[in-house]
Amino acid sequence: MEQVVAHAAVLAAGYAQAWRQLGALLLAFGLSSVVGMERELRGKSAGLRTQTIVGTSAALFLLVSKYGFADVLSPQTVQLDPSRVAAQIVSGIGFLGAGLIITRRGTVRGLTTAAAVWESAAIGMAAAAGLTMLACAVTALHFVIVLGYPALSRWLAGTGRVAASFIVIYEGHRGVLRDLLALCTDRGWSITSLTTTPLPENASDTASSSLVCIALDLVGIGATHAAAALSAIAGVLQVERRPDEDD
Repeated sequence: MEQVVAHAAVLAAGYAQAWRQLGALLLAFGLSSVVGMERELRGKSAGLRTQTIVGTSAALFLLVSKYGFADVLSPQTVQLDPSRVAAQIVSGIGFLGAGLIITRRGTVRGLTTAAAVWESAAIGMAAAAGLTMLACAVTALHFVIVLGYPALSRWLAGTGRVAASFIVIYEGHRGVLRDLLALCTDRGWSITSLTTTPLPENASDTASSSLVCIALDLVGIGATHAAAALSAIAGVLQVERRPDEDD
């Protein structure tokens, strides 16, 4: 009779543990889906499906690491370190994030999306490890970062020394570059980089021989709003703000 009771207790404990594991997996699924929705609404390459798969899979990996080898463990023979799988998850997600980063014409895009994938993996791992409060807190902080920090960046752009990059197309042999440098000096903007770049594909073929395209990096108060001032220079045909690197 005692053996039957003991066996029933073991089964009950096993079922309880299974439900806890399923709950952790569903928590990771839900929280990573919330992060994915934000990315999806912003039209990012790694959106709802990618973030959810990453977060849920990371949780599953960690659950397998914690519970998947219980039947072969023995204090005298076989011992495993669950943290080894967690470390491999962190390394593996890095390769996925690297595939989302795009470099074009000296501009880096996709860093925030790649970081969000890494974050989804961390949320899934925390949920699977039973760190529910931390998983929820990081999910909430994600929205503080992606929704609150852009406003803070815009405020800093108008009050502090910030950097901004522009593509400027102007007519050659008219002294436009001299006027451009003089304007930057008058406004107190420091030029950290000035390089010539190929003309964009939409430039006119007939006039392209007389046009010059440069990539201009500025640092200074109000530098992010320099496009209007640069466009007012005689001979400047187009000024385009280069995308921020933390897209």
